[in-house]
Amino acid sequence: MSEINPEVNNIENFDAQQITESAEAGEQKLPTVNVSADYEASKEFSVSDIDRTSAGAEAAAAATAPKFPIPAPTDNIAKPADTSGNPDAFRSMAHDITPAGTPGEVTDDLMQKAIDLGTPGS
Repeated sequence: MSEINPEVNNIENFDAQQITESAEAGEQKLPTVNVSADYEASKEFSVSDIDRTSAGAEAAAAATAPKFPIPAPTDNIAKPADTSGNPDAFRSMAHDITPAGTPGEVTDDLMQKAIDLGTPGS
């Protein structure tokens, strides 16, 4: 059975250790990174060959074209806002949306009837 090293920070990759030792001995050259040159080279891969021609623009237009006809809006009816500030107009609109006496609505009469009947279980 093998032992497990509980100190994770002391574990070192064997390959990394070999590369470090050979670089220190001068046997191997460490790789260098030129970020600017790599970035400029990556720009060549970001655009495909077809996108550099007019065929690319045609292909993009065909790919993004709608599959179904889109009708133009027929009615542009401007509805003027009620600027009267009359609260009765709002109450009337609210009453049209939710008329009084709809099922599930709790009214003052319903509350009074519940109070008159008493509490459940009494």
